[in-house]
Amino acid sequence: MTLPPNVYDAEPIPEAARAEIERLLQSGDLFRYTAPEDAPVALLEREFAGMLGAKYALAVSSCSAALFLSLKALDLPRGARVLIPAFTFAAVPSAVVHADCHPVLCEVGDNYRIDIKTFEALLDDPTHGGIQAVIISHMRGHTSDMDAIMALCNTRGIPVVEDAAHSLGTTWHGKNIGTIGKIGCFSFQSYKLLNAGEGGIMITDDPDILARAVIMSGAYEHNWRKHKAPHGENTADLETAFARHQNQLPLYNLRLGNMSAAMVRPQLNEVPRRVRDGRRNHDYVAALLNASPWLEVPEKLDPEERAPDSIQFNLVGLNADETRAYADAAAARGVKVQVFGLSTDNARAFWNWQFITGELPALPQTRAMLMKACDTRLPARLTRADLDLIAGTLVAAAADVMGDTRAYGT
Repeated sequence: MTLPPNVYDAEPIPEAARAEIERLLQSGDLFRYTAPEDAPVALLEREFAGMLGAKYALAVSSCSAALFLSLKALDLPRGARVLIPAFTFAAVPSAVVHADCHPVLCEVGDNYRIDIKTFEALLDDPTHGGIQAVIISHMRGHTSDMDAIMALCNTRGIPVVEDAAHSLGTTWHGKNIGTIGKIGCFSFQSYKLLNAGEGGIMITDDPDILARAVIMSGAYEHNWRKHKAPHGENTADLETAFARHQNQLPLYNLRLGNMSAAMVRPQLNEVPRRVRDGRRNHDYVAALLNASPWLEVPEKLDPEERAPDSIQFNLVGLNADETRAYADAAAARGVKVQVFGLSTDNARAFWNWQFITGELPALPQTRAMLMKACDTRLPARLTRADLDLIAGTLVAAAADVMGDTRAYGT
């Protein structure tokens, strides 16, 4: 019997990182502010911003930290209502709560994207002062309609933060995801496109937002002076912003260390290849799954070019018991399938976010989607044989449960 591929191990850290890691080990110089300039973290920020076409970047301890600092940098009042998708990871509403704001959950459709009609209605809901910021989670790399979202938010003067933890390398009308809203936040956690084990980064073109976030991230005293504007950019606006906020903001100490930056920097050159291979793998498996009457992979939106490292698909016509049986059948064949709504503690099921104050909304559309939406990892490093085995298993598991006869209505 052919064993299923290991879909959980990340790719090796590039050999180019080894010399820098050894230098850091020998010097013990792991703190980003020890060097007078060009510490590994500072270089990572400069290179990451340049790769995405943003002016500024701030590397921090996690994407959650980046989201938290984004909301604090927007200077929202305590209790501000922040609109988020009801399909996201628990870290997103957690960051909102941590920022002393209140998450407002928006319905998500069967294609895993924001329901625009509900989104617009919530923006205009006057309850408790209305919506004062929006976080759009491109969950599992699925981009919501950013044209509609930005038009609605810009008209109302509502800032948009992009949670692009799953979307590094994705573009919308050719523009990098994370650069469409006022702030973009990315993850360096092990399962993401860039792997430091833990870590994150935020990007923005706004010098005041960058200055506030830098200081609150832990740039105590005058360490903010080591954060530079990009080469060729006017530094006056950034320096003025730093000086204005010096000693005015609390320090949350969410910095990234030099060792993590040293591991990430050589991976930047791997991004185009990982995006290309991840997209190829996803689209190949999606075509195989869509041939089954029981499985459906939603189509991407036209302006979107994705960078997936996993595949999501909906079960068609299965009831709750059959859905559980499907996950068990796939596992018995060696491929783990996560059905987002089945687990009693899944961090992506909104009814498990009991830390949100007040009664959680019913959100029937999102709930129904989560009870049939499946998730399987597809790392870019997988071979065609690996993909055939995974896709074949997912299709066969549906036949195990539903039977060939029912599939064709006879």
